Amino acid sequence: MSLPHAILTALVEKPSSGLELTRRFDRSIGYFWSATHQQIYRELGKLEAEGLIRALPGQQPARGQKKSYEVLPAGRAELARWTAAPHDPKPLRDTMLLRLRAAAVVGTAGVGADLRRHLELHERQLAEYEEIEERDFPPGRDSTEDRLRHLVLRAGIDLETFWTQWLRHALAEFAELPDDEPA
Repeated sequence: MSLPHAILTALVEKPSSGLELTRRFDRSIGYFWSATHQQIYRELGKLEAEGLIRALPGQQPARGQKKSYEVLPAGRAELARWTAAPHDPKPLRDTMLLRLRAAAVVGTAGVGADLRRHLELHERQLAEYEEIEERDFPPGRDSTEDRLRHLVLRAGIDLETFWTQWLRHALAEFAELPDDEPA
């Protein structure tokens, strides 16, 4: 149920069209909660039908024009209710970890190359997060909004740091394994 809340959050921050939301998801929220263009549009329709958002008045879209949305008081109340409610952490589901477990019984063919590829991907993501941190969170940005947004970014930096360190360790262990033998 978090996609509607991600959309409500984005719309409270700034009324937007579906296309603008998709772009904003690609640049920020999508780092930790992804959604396709179709999912966003489908959810906008549901949120509007539930009375949580509305199309901005005076902008009846003609074919090809964008329809922008804003959050209504009921949407803000729902977002506040959801934010205040307790939520359990989600269990980790990672395909690479499952593949390593399977490699223990069927052999390691292809896994080493993919570990290296994953390391490169996580290193790039870490570099991107660190660039965002340097650009968007200079010393002195101490508003509550800035501090909470920075906290979310720090989670991304810390997770990518974990994965890059773990993948380097996994590659070192992998290099010491006999060639393609199941355990």
